Amino acid sequence: MAYKSLRRYIFVVLTAILCGGLCGCRMSVSLTGGNIDSRAKTVYIQTFRNNATLVNPALSQNFTNALKDRVQGQTPLTIVDTKALGDYSIEGEITSYRINPVAIQGDETAAMNRLTITVNVRFSNKFDENQDFEQSFSRYADYSSTQNFTSIESSLVEQINEALTEDIFNKAFVNW
Repeated sequence: MAYKSLRRYIFVVLTAILCGGLCGCRMSVSLTGGNIDSRAKTVYIQTFRNNATLVNPALSQNFTNALKDRVQGQTPLTIVDTKALGDYSIEGEITSYRINPVAIQGDETAAMNRLTITVNVRFSNKFDENQDFEQSFSRYADYSSTQNFTSIESSLVEQINEALTEDIFNKAFVNW
């Protein structure tokens, strides 16, 4: 019985592949699971302005570079400096950079603090406007209140940027 199921599965997969090729359907496969249109060659990534009330002066450039690095590392796309030249466009701004206590102890002091970064992203796809979106993404990292924030801030920001860029990449190119 399992043999018949396997044969049926293989038949369905091969039929889908052949039909896609014969019908002229466009499809691309990436090792990262991304879904990049085969016609796409470029992406425009705007420098994300920092509009947060609490400002980390390096955050705008660090976040933008992290997003560019992720796109370059996981797609064959070339980053361009002009929106009009981009097959895809990623724009937005950093809307929040905040520190909040998360674990209050019995003496009403915080045992843990949380750094949260929120970015608003606008994505456009020149080939399929149905994939366009505007969405807010937020990630955080917790740290002990006994740690000096300024000495760990850059590593926390790097950790959060990695998670944010993964979320944005997945939404834009993996369709999650």
